[in-house]
Amino acid sequence: MNEMVKIPPQQVVDGLHINADLTKGPYFIDGCDTLPKIFQKRCAELGEKTAHREKDFGIWHAYSWKDWYDHARLIGLALRAMGLQRGECISIISEDNKEWLYIDLGVQCMNGIVTGIYTTDAASQLAYIVNDSGSRFLFVENDEQLDKFLQARADMPNLQKVIVLDPEGLHDFHDDKVMFLGDLYALGREELKKHQSLFEEEIAATKPENTAILIYTSGTTGMPKGVMLCHGNILFTISANVIGIPAYATDEQICFLPLCHIYERMVSVFGQIAARSTVNFAESLETVFDSLREVSPNSFAAVPRVWEKIYSRVTIMAGDATPFGRWAFNRAVAAGLKKVELEETGKPVPLGLKLQYAFWDFVLLHNVRRMLGFDRLRRGASGAAPISPEILKWFKALGINVLEGYGMSESAGVMSSNLIGKNKYGTVGQALAGAQFRIAPDGEIQYKAGNVFRGYWGNPEKTAEALTEDGWLRTGDVGFLDNEGFLKISGRLKDIIITAGGKNITPAEFENRLKFSPYISDAVIIGDKRKYLTCLVMIDEENVQKYAQDNRIPFSDFASLCARPEVQALIGREIENVNKDFARVEQVKKFKLIDILLTAEDDELTPTMKLKRSFVEKKHARLINEMYAEA
Repeated sequence: MNEMVKIPPQQVVDGLHINADLTKGPYFIDGCDTLPKIFQKRCAELGEKTAHREKDFGIWHAYSWKDWYDHARLIGLALRAMGLQRGECISIISEDNKEWLYIDLGVQCMNGIVTGIYTTDAASQLAYIVNDSGSRFLFVENDEQLDKFLQARADMPNLQKVIVLDPEGLHDFHDDKVMFLGDLYALGREELKKHQSLFEEEIAATKPENTAILIYTSGTTGMPKGVMLCHGNILFTISANVIGIPAYATDEQICFLPLCHIYERMVSVFGQIAARSTVNFAESLETVFDSLREVSPNSFAAVPRVWEKIYSRVTIMAGDATPFGRWAFNRAVAAGLKKVELEETGKPVPLGLKLQYAFWDFVLLHNVRRMLGFDRLRRGASGAAPISPEILKWFKALGINVLEGYGMSESAGVMSSNLIGKNKYGTVGQALAGAQFRIAPDGEIQYKAGNVFRGYWGNPEKTAEALTEDGWLRTGDVGFLDNEGFLKISGRLKDIIITAGGKNITPAEFENRLKFSPYISDAVIIGDKRKYLTCLVMIDEENVQKYAQDNRIPFSDFASLCARPEVQALIGREIENVNKDFARVEQVKKFKLIDILLTAEDDELTPTMKLKRSFVEKKHARLINEMYAEA
């Protein structure tokens, strides 16, 4: 730490020393003003204690903080020997694993910048980000990701070296531009002999204003943009988070969302380093439910699609139980929902209801939580997209706190969050400590805090568009603040539907209500400049298939399942149930099912499993036109 740097007055939260006043920087955590400095401090402090766990052939293996530091140092020194300069970018395309984190911190400690690329991206998208970021070094996970480089190598002329993490299937492969991670470690060991203190000197040279990472936007409205986040942005978010969200060294976490997304990066890398917690890597998104049961995490952050899937699974399982089991589960949930409703409105919970809920919790709900892997869960978090308040209340009825927050890449992940004891369903909580919201005349939510990004990489024009003249971040979302400062989001400014009759409608609330159905994964409301609203629906394949099997409805594939009149009627009933709670002009008159199974590799879905409205409307224009053909 530079002795000339004056540390502002501190407060102690969960054992961390952070700024007493977060309205101004620089920001410090335990006397450190950059992430590499905190990382160095934690690794020296924790040594052989477990930092990560990862599965190998189905068995969990532990890796220490010392392992993290040693491998990060070898990577950083090797890259410097190969020519990586301060302020330069490197790119990573890999699923979540410990090596992702070793590279991340190794590069940041050498004053470099790290950007991640989604493993679902095509070769052309890989080339775009490598070129846009100016990366001369690319880390790829395996032969599948290496193939993308080989397909587009002519389009990346400035790429100097590709480093492969997993050599399986590539032992006979040779290419002048490609090396393996083991060889990079060997080079790092040679450099460590020559420059024993260089890594530590570079850590000491890191500054709060230096760009640490690039987060590329999903590119729903044009080519992706690189969001520049500096160390000060990251430390602000960590500091503001710990004030409202307890984080302890004994916490177990699960990492499963893409690490190139700011949400997972903040939770499973930056937040972990500050909190000293342990991160367990799920093998894949498909196995995350198995990992939950095996790890029983203390905190768990996920996107709405995951919470919705858990809700659907439990609902269907309860429906398959014995008549007594169904009755008991429904009674338990009903008691829980009554309790949640009273607590939400600030009314006292009668003693009889408390005893009733305690009974159901003892005989049934505790076992449900254990079955899900939530028996130790202190707090669940939902973010990156809106979630139905009904789903959150349902989880609370089961004794599972899932609290909704709000953020974007341009705010280093978080702007607001509901907290235990400060929670309003249907809102995204109050602004972080040291942060402010304001509502523009057109209803746009604008934000100001120490985690507002430094701009878009090499794109000052787009940066200027993202900020107001007085420096507030334009979120692009519409909403309002209540009298206690809780923020409610109505929808995206660009998604507001103006019907042919001139009625302004924000579709997000109706769409979220539909997703409360176990048979609906996602929905897009259509109706701009039209006489009435229609809806494109993406069904939940697993649950609708089970419905068809239970009711002996024949089908051969996903498309034929969607085409069945019984399935159409099922979804129609779900839509009508939601219609009852909306004004006539806001009700959906017709719907169509998207009869193609979508994955994150499809244009319609983001890597965090959100439907991209513009892509959906464009790709499924035929279905939309059919719904209005008779109008």
